[in-house]
Amino acid sequence: MTNTKVLISGASVAGPTLAHYLHRTGCAVTVVERAPRLRDTGYAVDFRGEAFDVLAELGVLAEIRAHETGMRGTTLVDATGAEVGRLPAEAFAGGLEVPKRALTRVLHRITADDVEYVFGDSIAAMTRHESGVVVEFERGGTREFDLVIGADGVYSNVRRLVFGPHEDALRHLGMSGAGFSTANFPGLDRTGLLHTADGAAVYLFSAEDPDRLTVSLSFATAAPDLDRCDRDRQEQAVRAAFAGRGWLVPRLLDAMAEADDFHFASSCQVHLDRWWDGRVALVGDAGYGAAPTSGMGTSQALIGARALARRLAATDDHTAAFAAYEAELRPYVAENQAKGREAAAMFGG
Repeated sequence: MTNTKVLISGASVAGPTLAHYLHRTGCAVTVVERAPRLRDTGYAVDFRGEAFDVLAELGVLAEIRAHETGMRGTTLVDATGAEVGRLPAEAFAGGLEVPKRALTRVLHRITADDVEYVFGDSIAAMTRHESGVVVEFERGGTREFDLVIGADGVYSNVRRLVFGPHEDALRHLGMSGAGFSTANFPGLDRTGLLHTADGAAVYLFSAEDPDRLTVSLSFATAAPDLDRCDRDRQEQAVRAAFAGRGWLVPRLLDAMAEADDFHFASSCQVHLDRWWDGRVALVGDAGYGAAPTSGMGTSQALIGARALARRLAATDDHTAAFAAYEAELRPYVAENQAKGREAAAMFGG
């Protein structure tokens, strides 16, 4: 793989992880990211199982541990806010939980000197031929690469261009939700509050910044197209789902309208018959997202990136490498996707 020119689309978790491993084997790696700069948003992420081995191999496990949120657990409350139970921190945090921005910053730092990053651009078109892939960028002209890897999330641009429309790959699990932050008016200190009823859930927590409250408003819905709607339509859907509810909900809905970090997402899984086509392959959520309800998205991205890099390093035949990578990872992904479906079904029920 020495001197192999690889383009990776996506600079979140799977992309930089793969870039690091590929650089070690002598590849010339470029990472293109649609966002104008490193993304600084997202909930906390957690790590489970072999993901710890990946962090150790990257040489960042101790640094990542230093960012641990230190969550002490979540209190279950009823519609009036009265406590009805408690969940340990491990219920949400796995073996280790850190703010997502901490992880993406670390992964970028360890690759920035060795990998070419192109922010504020995206792949517009690809022409594949026997010896490479000619990539036309939206802003950066045309370049040729030996391999192209899509690590660009559930709504992967690479997957759309090579494997077909999003609707052919996505399986909506019947849940959507809004997330944002606001002032920590309940005064939470590395703890969370969770209320669930009638197919809707309010989850609040404060961890890294004691003055900020992170809010998640989730609800059952059969409308997966909400992801592609504008913010006004998404807020309308949230307000409709939580209309008439008491406790802190009215105040949270008011805060939602003022939030400058509002984001909306549906719980979707990605299902494909194959994760590669010619010189193009997918890794992480782009190829086999298990949905947030699985609790395995970040770990799966790290483990998938390592598996792909190892297979590419073992042979000069990218076709054999892609096939071996998929064969190795499919059982693990199937297990995680089953967990995602089961958790979503329990929520909806």
